[in-house]
This record gives sequence, C-alpha cells and structure tokens, in this order.
Amino acid sequence: MQKKALICGVSGQDGAYLAELLLNKGYIVCGTSRDAQMSSFYNLVRLGICDQIKLASVALTDFRSVLQVLTKIQPDEVYNLAGQSSVGLSFDQPVETLESIATGTLNLLEAIRFIGAPIKLYNAGSSECFGNTGEQPADENTPFRPRSPYGVAKATAFWEVANYREAYGLFACSGILYNHESPLRPERFVTQKIISAACRIAQGTDNHLYLGNLSVRRDWGWAPEYVNAMYLMLQQEQPDDYVIATGETSKLEDFVAQAFACVGLDWQEYVTTDSSLLRPTDIAVGRGNPAKAKEKLGWQAQYIMKDVVRMMIEEKQKDYL
Repeated sequence: MQKKALICGVSGQDGAYLAELLLNKGYIVCGTSRDAQMSSFYNLVRLGICDQIKLASVALTDFRSVLQVLTKIQPDEVYNLAGQSSVGLSFDQPVETLESIATGTLNLLEAIRFIGAPIKLYNAGSSECFGNTGEQPADENTPFRPRSPYGVAKATAFWEVANYREAYGLFACSGILYNHESPLRPERFVTQKIISAACRIAQGTDNHLYLGNLSVRRDWGWAPEYVNAMYLMLQQEQPDDYVIATGETSKLEDFVAQAFACVGLDWQEYVTTDSSLLRPTDIAVGRGNPAKAKEKLGWQAQYIMKDVVRMMIEEKQKDYL
C-alpha cells in the first residue's frame, strides 16, 4: 500500500521540498493552501512537481474545514507547515500569527483525535521558542523564553502537540528547527534579501543594501536537508520532539560578507545599517544542539552557512544568464 501524506502549507519553502522528497519515496502527496484554486503554487512549479500533487483548500483556523479535508484525504501522515512564517511580520500581525499557528495546530490535533485514525502528525516548531540562550546551545530540554509574537505562537503549538501526545496517545512530533534557507526563500526573509542584493549589485542594477542588526548570530542550514529530518521523525516507533540544527553559529555580518565575496565584492562598500529595520526585540545568539537527532534519527547536517550562501548565490545568478 502506498503511503499518503498531507502537507499543510505545501506552497512554502519547506512544503515544496518535503513534497519533492515524499514523491521520490513513492508517497501519494496531497497539499493544502487557504485557496487552492487561486494559489500559484510557484515553488511546486519551480521544482517541476505541481502536477504530481493533489491540491485542496483548507482554513486551519476553521475546525470544520480541517475535519473535512482529513476525512476526505485519509492521510497516513500529516505535516503541519502552515501559518504565518515571518518573525518580523509577527510584530505587525500578532493576532493573525497566533491564530494561524496555535489555533491551526490545535484544530489538526483535535480533528485527528476526533477521527480516531492512526494518523501521524509532524508539527513545525521553531528555535524562536528558545529566545536568548547565550553561548549555551539549546537542546530539547532548554526552557522556552520567546522574544517575538511568532516565537510565542510556536511555543504554544509545541505544548499543544506535547499535551495531545501525552493525554490521548497521538503520534505527534514537533521539530524545533533552526534557520534553514534555500533558493525558494522569498525576499522578505533577510537571507534572500542579501543574496538578491549582492547579485543585483554585481550586475550593476543596484548599488546599495540596507540591513538592521548585523551582529545577531544564527545557526543557518540547508532547507532540503531539514525536510528529511521531518520525514524521519514520523518513521520512528515512538513520537518525540527534536532540535534540528547544524550546531554552528555565524553573525549576520558573516553571512553578508560571504554572499558578497561569492560575487567578487567587498560588502562594506555597499551595506548600510538602517535603524528603522531593527525589531522591537530580537535574539542575540541562536545556537542549536542537534545531538539527539543524530543519535535517534541518524540525521546530521551536511551543509553549513558558507555552503548555503554559495548554493543560493549560484541559483540566483542563473536569473541573470
């Protein structure tokens, strides 16, 4: 019997790469967005897999809508990658962020419990839940102290998953993922903003890049690797939560320098700090400890920040050929 997977948020970066991975493993893949008839599913088209995926509309904040799609599709596995995905935007849209993430996750859990079928659920957690941990790498036992509405919403969803797993015996996992990038990132994410600006400046179509706090430090990985960790979590005998990270941390300034170096430029000649781009609160250092994922899942990141930058630059430069 072919396994059937439902990916909520299939049109995003992670959803598209996960869909590609599962198709390659022989899954029947179904994907949702809020309005499947109006969505362009650009990332699925870009990967050349859109016509291989069964698409459906669902509003995760509407319990009836969630129940309908689960009953109709009858998936073996559900991957919850939906919801407002920008930390910066969450300060402007805190209510939408909380509802789309926390209420959406709760509706999935409750619908799975209501149906009573042995559906396995993966929930997209976030390192933003940890807040500032200083130089100490965060693992699965590190307390949550989120510093953004996005982090608060993700922390809420994490504990919903843990509660349903313990109270009702659901096979439900959260992956606490650190930053992971790819060419599918939109430009509202600072990493793609940097990559795109470096390529434009190198081509002579732009001459400057404005950024916020360059001293923040993050653990950057490669998105196609991280979706494999999601898949592996649902293949285990027992459900559990895992930190997914490279274990290496770099300054945003280092990311910028690497991107400009890849196109033969000195970043300091083109980059200016703009205080209007600073967030009300931010995480100074993001550092993850992925030891449990390596031990239990056999998962380990193969690409670190410099590799991620190089691969993103190489893909973006194709736009100028």
